[in-house]
Amino acid sequence: MERPLRFGIVGCGVIGPTHAHCIQELPGAELTAVCDIVPERAGRLAQQYGCEAYTDTASMLQRPDLDIVCVCTPSGLHAEMGIAAARLGKHVIVEKPIDVSLAKADALITACREVGVKLCTISQHRFDPAVVELKSAIDSGKLGRLVFAGAYTQWYRAQAYYDSGDWRGTWEIEGGGALINQSIHYIDLMQYLAGPVESLQGYTACLAHKKIAVEDTAVAAVRFRSGALGVIEGMTSAYPGFCARLEIFGTQGGVVIEDDRVKEWRLRDGEGYSGSLEAGSSIAGSSSLDIWHHGHRSQIADMLEAVRSDRLPLVDGNEGRKPLEIVLAVYAAARSGQIQKLSAGDTPALPV
Repeated sequence: MERPLRFGIVGCGVIGPTHAHCIQELPGAELTAVCDIVPERAGRLAQQYGCEAYTDTASMLQRPDLDIVCVCTPSGLHAEMGIAAARLGKHVIVEKPIDVSLAKADALITACREVGVKLCTISQHRFDPAVVELKSAIDSGKLGRLVFAGAYTQWYRAQAYYDSGDWRGTWEIEGGGALINQSIHYIDLMQYLAGPVESLQGYTACLAHKKIAVEDTAVAAVRFRSGALGVIEGMTSAYPGFCARLEIFGTQGGVVIEDDRVKEWRLRDGEGYSGSLEAGSSIAGSSSLDIWHHGHRSQIADMLEAVRSDRLPLVDGNEGRKPLEIVLAVYAAARSGQIQKLSAGDTPALPV
């Protein structure tokens, strides 16, 4: 019988406990250590899961019994922490976004490749049953030629959310606002399902919050390499909070997903969705801090299998780079007023 793979978590704030909960539920996984610069946070999580608490990341990473490290720190520290773990031979799971710049993302991808460890970027909604079935339908041609894809995240965050951490609402550590933190989930699903983005034009603004340097409202018009068109809409200004919605339309049908559930599934051939059609929760946008853990659990389970069978995780570093490039292109378009062309619709060939 194989020994369990041992996990460490860096960052015990909002998302770290979700990782801990998932690890506890997975056969063949064991939470060994957690780390946070706030001793009380690390101590609480360690006590809950019966593991060791650290306040110094370097000390935790020196443990020879750690196999996989989950990086759950503020966004602008993801690559730094991931590289430190990789250089000590640890496989890396990094929360979204992979980091706040392409240079830092590429540094992390390269470090993991050079050392020979696996790198997984969290994009848990790719593992939602609705998305899995939609991806299969698109790949098999059931929607025909895609003509439009839209990603809409109409959420709300009170000023207290931004005031809760000095890194929130900053370009240096958070990397932006509503797009890079909240909307990146459905932006990733949009490009995952509709294919590479060729170019875009966008606008951003801060319209509902004070004391933040970043956007709380953003829109972009998108052209995909396939010729399809699309829209990105992201906000934390939509009081009191509405849905996250994905729209995919093709010549043979269309699908609408709201709050991770299928709302519409209409194909010309009449084939329906295998699950139940649901409109989604009307409170999801306002309570979206309550992150369902099932997608995380499926993705961490995939990482376990990737390590054991020596294959790439389904969402590796290259995949994590793709939505970041789109978000950064919207920011560049908003600053310059010019259409931004992406990297020929592909990310650099940096295998992990």
